[in-house]
Amino acid sequence: MKVAFGGVVMDAGQAVISIYDHGFLYGLGLFETFRTYGGRAYLLERHLRRLEAGCLSLGIRYKPDQSALEARIAELLHANELKDGYVRLTVTAGDGGLGLPAGDYEQPQELILMKPLPPYQATLYEHGRELRLLHTKRNTPEGEIRLKSLHYMNNIIAKRELAASNASPGAEGLMLSGAGLLTEGIVSNLFFAQDGVIRTPAVDTGILPGITRERVMELARAAGFQVEEGHYSWNQLLGADEIWLTGSVQELVPVTRLSGPDGTLVQVGKEAGAGSGAGYGKARNAAMLEAEAEAEAGKAGTVAGPITRQLLKAYRSDTMRSK
Repeated sequence: MKVAFGGVVMDAGQAVISIYDHGFLYGLGLFETFRTYGGRAYLLERHLRRLEAGCLSLGIRYKPDQSALEARIAELLHANELKDGYVRLTVTAGDGGLGLPAGDYEQPQELILMKPLPPYQATLYEHGRELRLLHTKRNTPEGEIRLKSLHYMNNIIAKRELAASNASPGAEGLMLSGAGLLTEGIVSNLFFAQDGVIRTPAVDTGILPGITRERVMELARAAGFQVEEGHYSWNQLLGADEIWLTGSVQELVPVTRLSGPDGTLVQVGKEAGAGSGAGYGKARNAAMLEAEAEAEAGKAGTVAGPITRQLLKAYRSDTMRSK
């Protein structure tokens, strides 16, 4: 695959980073992952804003040039013969020698990696995935908020625990905070709905403030839903009408099965994965009623609920408008 390193598109094997780069030595660097739609990176401005703010907090002097990055992404898509792709933009601190400097990093390195998008799985968005509660706890962010840093050990340990479990193929792992609160998945943010109210763990639980999470909350509020960020427990999640996960590449993925660390499975939702019906109250609208009717034809607890469907539709419409 072709990559872009230091603003130049080249073969992956040609990209060389110094062994003294503090991204390599100390994990000092940040990255963003996103995908393209019709050749354009969705919500790129927001990703770059988060990346720049994170670099500033770490003393990494990096100011992204959105126009130049868009051109590079287009060039990489062409070079890799892709219509659309999974993109990872990484910024490392740069060469700093051995030891921790007191000053800023003046010469960071910029690297863009790309790969094909995972094959689209219609059944994933219809019948959902399993969400497994892990023993691994979400670690405490080093700063005020969690950064999307190169230090990914916590996620790797969680991924290994999930892989060693008897969770179903494609399952996601869920981590609690040290205080026992819901946080996030290994590579996703968490949402759940109960009685028409949409809830997601607050940023102060230690989660990454995801870009897709942010946009989904905006779309939900625009659709008339009440959206709350707060501190929630596993037992509250067990009582949810609907659960879904968000991420830049897989968008909104319904969760139709919950499992504890011992593997005990619990189906999500009370009626065909569509929630408690009357409990939606004023939040129900024509789109939800249509989705509920479709859901009733399915098996209980195995299909995406109406709120999940409505927001996924709104999200995908938003990606098309951004072109």
